[in-house]
Amino acid sequence: MAEALIETNNDVSSVVKGNPSQYVKLNVGGSLHYTTIGTLTKHDNMLRAMFSGRLEVLTDSDGWILIDRSGRHFGSILNFLRDGAVPLPDTKRELQELLAESKYYCIDELTQECDSLLGQYGDSRADVVPICRVPLITSTREEQALISGNKMKPVVKLLINRHNNKYSYTGASDDNLLKNIELFDKLSLRFSNRVLFIKDVIGSNEICCWTFYGHGKKIAEVCCTAIVYATDRKNTKVEFPEARIYEETLNCLLYENRTGPDQDLMQATSARGAVASYTSDDEEDRRLGGEAGSSGVQAPVQSSSRSTGLARLRASKNS
Repeated sequence: MAEALIETNNDVSSVVKGNPSQYVKLNVGGSLHYTTIGTLTKHDNMLRAMFSGRLEVLTDSDGWILIDRSGRHFGSILNFLRDGAVPLPDTKRELQELLAESKYYCIDELTQECDSLLGQYGDSRADVVPICRVPLITSTREEQALISGNKMKPVVKLLINRHNNKYSYTGASDDNLLKNIELFDKLSLRFSNRVLFIKDVIGSNEICCWTFYGHGKKIAEVCCTAIVYATDRKNTKVEFPEARIYEETLNCLLYENRTGPDQDLMQATSARGAVASYTSDDEEDRRLGGEAGSSGVQAPVQSSSRSTGLARLRASKNS
């Protein structure tokens, strides 16, 4: 058996040292290739060392020279050795695979081309997974340090702790808890460069609560839990006010600088200002009609812009 193996290796050696136009058979990870000795020894690389006797060459019983590598990109390797150029893959993953093979076979020119194209892709490719690191609060002191230490960035904190509840949950509460967590993850990825997102899982007795900070001060809060009174017991209800959370997150972006936001703009976007200035048309009609009927004179015009506008419209219509 040893004599047969030596004889086979001697046969391979004699083929490699033969005419450059002679063909050899390659089995690269199960992928079969025919090529010439001249192609394999054309450039100074690992394949040239393998077929010049400097490295051990193994063959199977059918005379195929075995190379223990993936054969997926070996065709591109051979074409580059033949022509000095080869079309590079369109995807970043395949380009990385070809780069690994070119490094294994020590083909410097192809390695440089792959590295250059990968550098052009950068991190804007679709297969790059975005990353955002969210601090997890472990103490009140740490929370205060994180919030007060971010003068340039607003802060959004989610307090989430399902085990704070002493009553049973309503049917949709578990789903809404999950939706709040998923929204927090989406917002933290979207605004990671502009807002500091922190998570509290050991805080107060709250179960699910969003808190928004600007310049180290609390500016808004959205509590997502409530107690529901059934006929014979109390239940805890967890809500998912998605629109309100989005609104407060966008509002806290007004605190991205040290000087603070415009006060008129903050008044217009604050929940208290919106509630104070809003009155429905039906309520306005009842109020104006009641005051006019009781006193016999026109109702006084309100100071808010909305009520002033309504009074003017009604006055012009009556006249």
